[in-house]
Amino acid sequence: YQRCISSLLSVLAELEPQPRYLEDTVEERVVGGEVARPNSWPWQISLQYKSGSSFYHTCGGTLIRRGWVMTAAHCSIFFCCVLSSRTWRVVLGDHNINSHEGREQYMSVSRICQHMWQSPTLKNSWISSRWDIALLRLSSDATLNNYVQLGALPPSGQVLPHNNPCYISGWGRTQTGGQLSAQLKQAYLPVVDHKTCSSYGWWGSTVKNSMVCAGGGSESGCQGDSGGPLNCSVGGKWVVHGVTSFVSSSGCNAYRKPTVFTRVSAYISWMNSVSVSAKDAEKLLC
Repeated sequence: YQRCISSLLSVLAELEPQPRYLEDTVEERVVGGEVARPNSWPWQISLQYKSGSSFYHTCGGTLIRRGWVMTAAHCSIFFCCVLSSRTWRVVLGDHNINSHEGREQYMSVSRICQHMWQSPTLKNSWISSRWDIALLRLSSDATLNNYVQLGALPPSGQVLPHNNPCYISGWGRTQTGGQLSAQLKQAYLPVVDHKTCSSYGWWGSTVKNSMVCAGGGSESGCQGDSGGPLNCSVGGKWVVHGVTSFVSSSGCNAYRKPTVFTRVSAYISWMNSVSVSAKDAEKLLC
């Protein structure tokens, strides 16, 4: 009997959908979609590290205040713990990450604030623990202009309806294992409601109510899009409702495995408390 139960549990474990963070490799891009009009998502940032004499993109993010960037917690751990000996920076106003176009602003990061319940030694537990979000304090405030603007955040607790129109933006892979594009891309990813996304045959119990799913078809996020925004049309304006978190381990655009985002509206109170409190802002977890 115990042997049968053990075998059954092994089979169920194999059937459980396995998520994969989107910066598991250094080079990345949005699957499907199209090249975005330059600076049409002016709150999009590129998080980069230095190797040799060059900088390389590894994660996205959203400028939410002049001195603060919102990104995925696993991106901040990647920099703190994997690339801790290297120089890294935030680039605002960028479009082609392989060239200097004169619109960019380059900032270093002075503080990293992850959700208070995270542990840097438990990266793989964040999916089930729900808290894949972090704030980066910039070394100086951004200058707002036509190319660099703040992303609008939703009211606390707001949940978008099924099929609400959204776009993911980023510099991730163009297909699973595919080639890179230097230009910022965007892909249309309508919201998949929580009831559908957490149902059998979709993501099941892997997806929590503090997450939001979008897409699930031929377009999705892929490696390098992590931390970037899910830009959703709400009341005639673009609002950042998600922080790009993970896709299926079987591929970036796997059937019934939408891209999964941290739901921004679940963390508004936490972000407000961090960004206004110097004491909280100094709690580094790396």
